Amino acid sequence: MQPLLIVGTDTGVGKTVLTSSLAAYWQTHRSSQTLGIYKPIQSGEGDREFFQRTFSLSQTLEEITPIYFETPIAPAIAAVQEGKSIDLGKIWQQFQTLQQQKQCLLVESLGGLGSPITYEYTVADLASDWRIATVLVVPVRLGAIGQAVANVALATLKKIDLKGIVLSCAQPCSSQDIENFAAIDLIQSLTYVPVLGVLPHLSDPSDLSKLAHLASGLELEVLGF
Repeated sequence: MQPLLIVGTDTGVGKTVLTSSLAAYWQTHRSSQTLGIYKPIQSGEGDREFFQRTFSLSQTLEEITPIYFETPIAPAIAAVQEGKSIDLGKIWQQFQTLQQQKQCLLVESLGGLGSPITYEYTVADLASDWRIATVLVVPVRLGAIGQAVANVALATLKKIDLKGIVLSCAQPCSSQDIENFAAIDLIQSLTYVPVLGVLPHLSDPSDLSKLAHLASGLELEVLGF
């Protein structure tokens, strides 16, 4: 399958849960085919360590995340504070290497499409330049519809290959919450992008069987699975 970029409308909306669900599904149903997970840039400890531990990846932490900052803030600002630079060529080269090595490559972005990587470059620019299939994670909460519309508008502007939207219950939510805060028909009507399903809240994000089950409830064929 082609590489897939997982982006969100913001931080803490469920990108890691979706990435992990897709990874668990792949390892469960495609165990003979290689899996790679890529987080090009990370600020503060968290995702890359979780991915390596949970999925027993053969990748080193540096192969999962070539550019790492200790300070858990936007990379563009962290780089200045830590006296480092962000080499866009480095993360592109590692992406190409993993793409050649892995039959499934999941790429988790930082923040939303408008999140800055450098002072001149955003996640949307990366998605556009890499010409990578993309899925947008939208949390079920007040403001979700407006965030979905804004991110899809940016994706359209940058000519990003946006395959669909996945709603995420970062906190426990009911069907009424979904209808009130992230009405599927309304989101699809405003964005012309299909909603591929809803990720329920998961109390233990390291439970591989539950993660794989969550992914099975999504329209995975749209994402190339």
